[in-house]
Amino acid sequence: MITRIKQKATVGKNGKIELPTTELPEGTIVEVIVLVDQVIEDETTYLLKSKANKEHLLKAIENAEKGNLIYIDLDEYEKSSI
Repeated sequence: MITRIKQKATVGKNGKIELPTTELPEGTIVEVIVLVDQVIEDETTYLLKSKANKEHLLKAIENAEKGNLIYIDLDEYEKSSI
């Protein structure tokens, strides 16, 4: 008979994973499957990882705050590219 136990755990020092449970007696042989939660990184964090990207992004933010913006009318752009 297969018993299922589902728990969340955090990987500890040296990759150790502890699953505290009273449902399994000491010495029980178990099969373990590890499913890793994907950490979704936002675009800004991703862009800030590279020094060149970080400098470019910070310069763009500075320009936007100063009002140095370029406006593009997408309808006009679309008409001119046809």
